[in-house]
Amino acid sequence: MRTLAYLFTVLAVFALAFWAYQENYATQQALKETRKLRVEIAEAQVRLNMLKAEWAYLNRPNRLRELAELNFARLGLLPLRPDQFGAVDQVAYPVLEELVIEDGVMVSSLNGGERE
Repeated sequence: MRTLAYLFTVLAVFALAFWAYQENYATQQALKETRKLRVEIAEAQVRLNMLKAEWAYLNRPNRLRELAELNFARLGLLPLRPDQFGAVDQVAYPVLEELVIEDGVMVSSLNGGERE
């Protein structure tokens, strides 16, 4: 009987050692993937910062003004003036229909259950 208990204990130790070995390698693989993703994120942030800088450089007011002047004949772009905008009283708002309640429903017993 003792031999069987020893054998079972040894098998259990081997099984747990095998499980711990697999978990160790799975954890190391997850850590490698995490490091790789962090590097990719850092590279993406560098690219994003570069693109933002390029966007700011390309959208300088002086540069845009020069482009508008160079392409005036083709595009016909003019500076905005205040008289190009409409006044608030010129906006046509939709007419809201008035909601008419013909037969009210009692929602509270505060009035003694009477309909209003």
